[in-house]
Amino acid sequence: MRANEHEHREYEACDNSCSSCGGDAHSHKSMERAKWIIPIAGVLLLTGLYFEFIAKQKVLSQLFFFVVVAVAGHGIIRSGISSALQRRLNINFLITLAAAGAFLTGHGEEGAAVVYLFFIAEYLEEYASERARRSIAELLKLAPEKATVKRDGEEVEVHVQDVKVGDVVVVRPGDRIPLDGVVVAGASSVNQAPITGESMPVPKREGDEVYAGTINEEGYLEIEVTRPSEETMLSKIVRLVEQAQREKSRTEAFIDRFARYYTPLIIVLAVLVSLVPPLLFDQPFREWIYRGLVLLVISCPCALAISTPVSMVSAITSAARNGVLIKGGSYIEEIKNARVVVFDKTGTLTTGTPEVTDIIALNGTGEAELLRIAASLEARARHPLAIAIVAAAEERGIPLTEVSEFRALPGRGITGKVDGREYFVGSRMFISEKGVSLPEELVRRLEREGKSVVAVSTDSTLIGVIALRDRVREQAPAAVAELKRRGIKVVMLTGDNPRAAKAVAEALGIDEYYAELLPQDKVRIVEELLKKYEHVVMVGDGVNDAPALAKAHVGIAMGAMGSDVAIESADIALMQDDLSRVSYLIDLSRLTMSVVRQNVAASISIKGSFAILAFPGYISLWLAVAIGDMGLSLAVILNALRIGRLRAA
Repeated sequence: MRANEHEHREYEACDNSCSSCGGDAHSHKSMERAKWIIPIAGVLLLTGLYFEFIAKQKVLSQLFFFVVVAVAGHGIIRSGISSALQRRLNINFLITLAAAGAFLTGHGEEGAAVVYLFFIAEYLEEYASERARRSIAELLKLAPEKATVKRDGEEVEVHVQDVKVGDVVVVRPGDRIPLDGVVVAGASSVNQAPITGESMPVPKREGDEVYAGTINEEGYLEIEVTRPSEETMLSKIVRLVEQAQREKSRTEAFIDRFARYYTPLIIVLAVLVSLVPPLLFDQPFREWIYRGLVLLVISCPCALAISTPVSMVSAITSAARNGVLIKGGSYIEEIKNARVVVFDKTGTLTTGTPEVTDIIALNGTGEAELLRIAASLEARARHPLAIAIVAAAEERGIPLTEVSEFRALPGRGITGKVDGREYFVGSRMFISEKGVSLPEELVRRLEREGKSVVAVSTDSTLIGVIALRDRVREQAPAAVAELKRRGIKVVMLTGDNPRAAKAVAEALGIDEYYAELLPQDKVRIVEELLKKYEHVVMVGDGVNDAPALAKAHVGIAMGAMGSDVAIESADIALMQDDLSRVSYLIDLSRLTMSVVRQNVAASISIKGSFAILAFPGYISLWLAVAIGDMGLSLAVILNALRIGRLRAA
C-alpha cells in the first residue's frame, strides 16, 4: 500500500491507495510476475554477496547488485522519480534515494538489499489485499455459470447471462441455484450459508424465494427467475462489500493526511543528519550520509499506512461471510462506541406476524365452532390479525363456511352472515356498540399479557373471544442479555399499545421502552437518546424505521435478504433475522479497532526505536528494511488477518 498519488507502474504494491506509499491497483499478472522476480533477484543477490565477501571480486559483485536493482527495483525507481517530478514525494522516492546513496558510498550490497527487501514487502502487502479481493470474488464464483432452463418442454443448458426473467430453471439435489427466483414446483432444503451465514438449511416449497449461490440439498426444484444475473442478491452483496472496502474510516483518513506531510519532513531530517555533523562538527561525510540514508528507510511509514486499511478490509469481508453487510470502515469504527442499542419491536424483536394464543368460547359455543365462524368472516379481510385467525383454523383442520352480506368497517371490525345468521367480529369497542357486554376481567388479563383481543358476537350475545400476540423471536432474549452483559443499554420503540409493549419488554428484560409512537416520534426519541448517551445504534426493519435508522449513529436493518429497501436504507444490513448478529457486530468492531491500535502502536514504537538507534550507527540499511519495513509490514498484515477468525454465534 504505497501510494501518494494514483499512478500506473509495472509493479504496484496494493490496491488500497494511501498518502504515504505508491500504489494503484495492479493486475493479477503483476502478482504472478512478482512470484518469479523474488526468487530470481534473491539468487542474484546471494551471488553478488558471494563475490563481494568470499571471492573478493568487487567489480563483479557490484554488477550483480546492480542487476538485482534492475530486476526488482525498476518499477519502484520509476514511481519514485515520477513522484519527485510531480513534487508529490512517496515512499518509492525514499527507497530510490537510499539505494542510490548506498551505491555511491560503496555499500552496493546494502543498496541491492534495500530494493529487494522492499520489493518483498510490497508483495506481502499486495498479497493481503489480493486475499481480501479473492474472498469477495469467491462469493461470485458460488453462483454457477450455467443454468438448466425449461424451454418448449425440454431442458436446455445455457449461460446464466442468457436466462431471462420469467424463465423456469431446474435445480437438482446437490446443485447450486444459478439465479434469484421463486419456487414454482418441488420442495427441498436449501443451504443459504454463503449469503446469510446461517448454519442450518432452510426448507423451501412453492412460493418461497431462493437466491443465487445457495445450495439445493436434497429435493428437486423448479424456480421461476425473478432477477437477471447482474442483479441477483449475491451480485449486490459483492458490489456493496467492494464499495465498503474503498470507503475510508476517520482513522484511515487521518493517517493519510499525516503521511502526506510526514514523507517530506523525513527527507529534510535525513538531509540534516547527513550534512550537519560533517559541516559543523567535522565528522566524516560518508559515515553520516549513510546514517541519513538509514534514517530515510527506517522512517518509511508503510506499516503505519496499512495498519488501518488492512484491518478494515479484513473486518468487512469477514462480516460478509457471516451474513452481515457493512457499508464502510467508519461504521466499524463507530459501533464499538455504542452506549445504547435501540430496537424497533414489530418485525425486529418480534416476528411481525401475530398468532392465535387463546380461543375462549362462551355462552354454549364450542372452540371449533367459534373459530369456524371467526375464520370464515376473516377470510374476506386482509389485515394481519385476520390472516392469523384463518391460519389457526387451517392448522386445526376446521373447514370454512360461505359468507353472505359481508361488510368491513375499517378500524372497527367486520360483519356478515354465516349459516344464515349475522355475526360481528372486531374490537371490544365495536362489539360494545352493538350493546353486547364483554367480561372485563378476562379482557384486562389478556391485554396485560400483551395480547390483542378480537371479540365474536351475534347481535345480542357474545359467543367468544380470540386472543392474538406477536411472537417474540427465539434469539431475542439471549441477544438482549448479551448486549446488557457488554454494558450496553437496550431501549425498545413501538407503535403498539402500552400493554403489548410492556409485555414484550418484560419478556426480554428491557427496562426502557416507548409505546404508541409514530415514525416521527421514533426519530424524536432517538434524538433525545443521542443527546443523553452520544453514541446510539438503531436496529429496525429498514423500511418503516428508515428515518430513525438514518438519525442514529449507525442504522442496522434486520432481515435484508430479498429487501432492496432494507439494504439501501441502513448503514449495516443483516441478511437474515438473527439478532445475535448485533452482538457479533459490536465484538467485531471492538476487535478490529483493538487490532488497529496494536498495529499503529507497534509501527510507531518500533520505527521510533530504530530511528533513535540510527543516529549512533547501530542500524544498517538492510536491517532497516528487513525488520523496520518488511518485517513490521508482515506483522501488521498477520495481525489484521486474525480478525477474520471471529465468527457469529
